[in-house]
Amino acid sequence: MDFVRPLPAIIAGAQGRVLAVLVETTAELNLRTIARLSGVSVAQASRVLPKLVELGVVERRDAPPSALFRFVPENVAARAITCLANVRRTVLAELGRAAAELTPPPASVIVFGSFARGEADSRSDLDLIMVRATGIAEDDGAWRAAVERLRDGARRLTGNRVAVLEVGEREAGRLLRSRKPLWLDVRRDGVVVFGPDLSARKVAKGV
Repeated sequence: MDFVRPLPAIIAGAQGRVLAVLVETTAELNLRTIARLSGVSVAQASRVLPKLVELGVVERRDAPPSALFRFVPENVAARAITCLANVRRTVLAELGRAAAELTPPPASVIVFGSFARGEADSRSDLDLIMVRATGIAEDDGAWRAAVERLRDGARRLTGNRVAVLEVGEREAGRLLRSRKPLWLDVRRDGVVVFGPDLSARKVAKGV
């Protein structure tokens, strides 16, 4: 999945681009502004907008000498469009719920890399850190199954390759306090979807 441009990735052409602009604002925009922001020609925008108005996902208000257009979030089809525009947020929430259902549960699950920075496209990996709780052996059969369950679920959820970095709970705190480049990136950009936040784990030296 392209998480940077989800709407144009699924809704091809000028229509997807125009919707991507309108769904991000509550303001009324004129035709030329919509065309400029969406990167399409005025002629393309003028062909797309009447159809969107007809479908009810966009409203038109005449304000001579131009017309103004606004996305209608209450529209039933617009709700699906909004959901598609917010797929990154949905994935983060779903990953947290999936982690909570694992047995044994991880101590934390952290998303890092391009997905955490909001830069992941269809070629990007979804990078996860799974922190193994103290007392669970690395080769514990149930834990290994839990890791694979989350990996497989994340792949199905996103359609992207999933890379899992697994660390123990004590090791995670030490690494987060280190100056290693990867862990500096995790501290700067990491998004915790399950477990304590990064600052809490970083200072938990006695864990």
